[in-house]
Amino acid sequence: MRPCSTVMHLLLRWMRRCGRHSRSHMPRRLKQPVSYIRLIFKSLYFNSLTNSEVVLDCILEPVFWMVEVVTRWFGMVFVFLVVALTSSVVFIAYFCLLPLVLQTYSPGWMMWHICYGHWNLVMIVFHYYKATKTPPGYPPKIKNDVPFVSFCKKCVIPKPARSHHCGICKTCILKMDHHCPWLNNCVGHYNHRYFFSFCLCLTLGCMYCSISGRNLFIDAYNAIDQFRHLEAEKQGVPVTGIGLLIGIVPSEAMAGKVEVSQPPYTYKDRMFHKSVIYMWVLTSTVAVALGALTLWHAVLITCGETSIERHINNKEAKRGKVYRNPFSYGKLNNWKVFFGVEKRSHWLTRVLLPSGHTPYGDGLTWDIYPLKKDMMQV
Repeated sequence: MRPCSTVMHLLLRWMRRCGRHSRSHMPRRLKQPVSYIRLIFKSLYFNSLTNSEVVLDCILEPVFWMVEVVTRWFGMVFVFLVVALTSSVVFIAYFCLLPLVLQTYSPGWMMWHICYGHWNLVMIVFHYYKATKTPPGYPPKIKNDVPFVSFCKKCVIPKPARSHHCGICKTCILKMDHHCPWLNNCVGHYNHRYFFSFCLCLTLGCMYCSISGRNLFIDAYNAIDQFRHLEAEKQGVPVTGIGLLIGIVPSEAMAGKVEVSQPPYTYKDRMFHKSVIYMWVLTSTVAVALGALTLWHAVLITCGETSIERHINNKEAKRGKVYRNPFSYGKLNNWKVFFGVEKRSHWLTRVLLPSGHTPYGDGLTWDIYPLKKDMMQV
């Protein structure tokens, strides 16, 4: 507190001294902004609640504003990148790898690759579309009898439990987890399941492409490297037996002496090998990065928390407070509530197959089950 006050005091003294010398020479249109900035610093200095956190928030406010603006305006760019990269991998799989699978694999492995690949593709497309187009859920803006835990100063409406304000969407979100730029949408109560299912299916698809395409990647890399060396050798052969003419003689001139037959490396072969390398590098990278994110969200779902709630709970725990999550129904039951599983057949129809069912509750109240013990025996 004392170093912060000292810094603010010295800063004010410097601004006052500079203001005295430059007030007479300052243009008229700059006097009002300078006076406004001086008033802001005075209000911070004479505020009894001023501390290092308040000063840091004021300094980082332009950074937060820039992040919000960039995320808001580039949301469609991120969505386009997801669609373009996924489409490129699908294109390579259909036009490069599928003919190879049909020619070399046994009927059993052929059916496995075709069935699993198309199931994974349908799950990715369905859940990404639903996560992007489904609204996360918003608190009512009119007066009602719904209980609330706080008041949003930006929206000027009551905030129900688990709802938070999104600075990018400029509104409060029910059971907000985070704002995802790759969806150009907030992840909240009504699209949280779609978001997690998309991440899980995309991770499984990238792992499938990375593992099954490992040998193809090695062969393609070796083929490109081998033909690159051959092309370098074909440019010329150094000779020194032609008097003063010492240089490079084209290899065609030596054809009468040495004949080496190499298979032609066509443009089609080059593009095939480069496509395989591109697909393997992209899917392997996404599998590692997105797999870590999916694992983190799986831990949060197991604990019955969101990303924001985990941050708040850890912050409160560091202050010595004992926290007990009131929204957790047990590890297995949290997954059942998250996926909407009410009977055993729902593990197939609502988890392993595309399903557009709505989540439990309305996102305003969370007394879904009066008793939290063994609420769904499945």
